[in-house]
Amino acid sequence: MVNIKKLNPESSPRAAFGARMRRFREQRGWTQEELAVRAECSSQHVSAVETGRKPPTLGFARSLDVAYGTANGPDSFEREQIELHRGSLLAGFPEYVSYEGRATEIRLFQIGVIPGLLQTREYAEAMADGDVQRGTITVKQAAERVTVLMDRQAALVRARPPMVLVVLDESCLMQAVGGAEVMEPQLQKLVEVASMPNWIIQVAPFGIGARRSFLLPVNLLTLADRSVAVYAESQVQGHLDRETTSVLPLMGAYHQLQAEALSQAASVAMINQLRKGTS
Repeated sequence: MVNIKKLNPESSPRAAFGARMRRFREQRGWTQEELAVRAECSSQHVSAVETGRKPPTLGFARSLDVAYGTANGPDSFEREQIELHRGSLLAGFPEYVSYEGRATEIRLFQIGVIPGLLQTREYAEAMADGDVQRGTITVKQAAERVTVLMDRQAALVRARPPMVLVVLDESCLMQAVGGAEVMEPQLQKLVEVASMPNWIIQVAPFGIGARRSFLLPVNLLTLADRSVAVYAESQVQGHLDRETTSVLPLMGAYHQLQAEALSQAASVAMINQLRKGTS
C-alpha cells in the first residue's frame, strides 16, 4: 500500500498550495504521474510540491492552471503562487535555508538591520509588523516569517555547531527597530553571542567608506564537503549560487571586508556604548 503523506494546509502557505493541488488532482481521479504528463514535468516534482518539499514556481503554477482549467480565474494557481511569494518568504530563500541548516561555516554581511540569525524574537516581530502595517504581508504571513526565523536559529544549536562569522555595517546598529525597549535587549544579545566560541561579530564602521567590499547584504556558506554557496537577494527575489567560479571571488572579498572591519573586541565596545544610549 502506498504511504501517502498527510498534509496540514494550515501549517504554511506552501502547504496550503500543495494540499489544494492534491485535492484538485484527486477530484479528477488522476495519479501524480498523470498530472505530471499534463503539467509537462516529472512525477517527482509533482510530489515534492504537493508535500511542500519544493516551492511552486510561477511556470509550474501556470501549468497547473492549464491542466485543471483554472487559468485566469479568481482561484487560479498562478494567483496563489504570486501571493505566496509576495508574502513572507522570497522565492529562492527556502532553498537557501535548506543549505544553511547543514553548513559548517556561515559568513554574513548585513546592511541596515540586524541579520536574522542574530535577531531577538521581539526584534523579528517588530520587523514583520512593519511590513504588515505597510500592507506588504498579512498578519498570518508575519507570524510564519518569525517562525521560520526561530527555526533557523534553533537549527544552529547542535552537537557540532557551525562557525558563524558576521560583519555588521554600522547602519545595522543605528536603526531603532521597535524603539528602545526592543533595541536594548537586541544589542545585549549581540554582546552575548559574541562571547560564544563559534561566533565572531565585527562592525564595519562608516569610516571605511569605499573600502567596504559589498554594496548589498550577502550570505556565504561552506558545506561539509567544503563546497561553497552564496545567497543574495533583491527586493523581490532571492538567488542561491553554488558555482565555484562566481562564489570564490566573493569569499575573497569577504576576507578583505573582515580586515577593514573593527576587531571583535572593538565591535563589542561600540555595541556596549550604544546600549548605554538605549537604557
